[in-house]
Amino acid sequence: MTLQQLKYAVVTAEKGTVSEAAASLYIAQPSLTKALKELEKEMGISIFNRTNKGVFVSKEGEVFLGYARQVLEQAALITEKYTHQFGGKQEFCVSTQHYSFAVNAFVDLIQVYGSDNYDFSLRETQTYEIIDDVARLKSEIGILYLNEFNETVLRKILKSNDLQFTELFEAKPHIFISDKNPLAQKAEVTMADLQPYPYLSFEQGEHNSFYYSEEIFSTEIRSKNIRVRDRATLFNLLIGLNGYTICSGVIDEELNGENIVAIPLAENGSMHIGYITKKHAVPSRLGSIYLDALKRYAKNS
Repeated sequence: MTLQQLKYAVVTAEKGTVSEAAASLYIAQPSLTKALKELEKEMGISIFNRTNKGVFVSKEGEVFLGYARQVLEQAALITEKYTHQFGGKQEFCVSTQHYSFAVNAFVDLIQVYGSDNYDFSLRETQTYEIIDDVARLKSEIGILYLNEFNETVLRKILKSNDLQFTELFEAKPHIFISDKNPLAQKAEVTMADLQPYPYLSFEQGEHNSFYYSEEIFSTEIRSKNIRVRDRATLFNLLIGLNGYTICSGVIDEELNGENIVAIPLAENGSMHIGYITKKHAVPSRLGSIYLDALKRYAKNS
């Protein structure tokens, strides 16, 4: 087993096809196929299940690749420390619903990592894509919530993709509104209070099912609806149109702006906010750092 073989396996898992992996590694496809088969033979496991549509990581492969990533990360650190050469860019990706604590944890990761050579991605994206990213190993970690309404459906989807959900904290429903909104002075608001105001939510694309909604109480009938794709647009509309969105209530003034406030919503319900990972997968060093940061912010939520 060589570091090169480990790199080949990790890249192949990320790309999903041997041809794409070979192109990104600048080697011939037959050479890559041979190297992967030799690695599997030496380890005595099948890292990949091969189909006409590409390759898929096996359950044994998920565990193996978790260790492989750790070895590659440590090798890169040794190279940097003792040869004063970059050991190759470290890569890490997180996919998440729109939570400020997920961004703060990402900042902490980069500060702790402390290298000048990395390629990290933070994808604030749709719920379906979060699940798909982690299932296909494009992201090591995904962040989303479960509640009484969506849990049965989402857990079934997670199970079919061999994913597991770990809860970070439970949040009661709140609304985000502008501090100039007339409701901003109330200790809590009701659904009736919100009726005159535009409702803002994050678009879920072609998978725009209520079960994928990022907002709790997604089945409520509202006369004024606006769907957006990004956090900045949503907050601008909250201020410009006196709109509202339903959320966890976790707020960060530096990210969300000092003009946005969180008000408790007087409705029964809760959001179990947590992260998803591949079952049996061993967290990479970067993944462990990020999860530790997430847990610190969860304690303060």
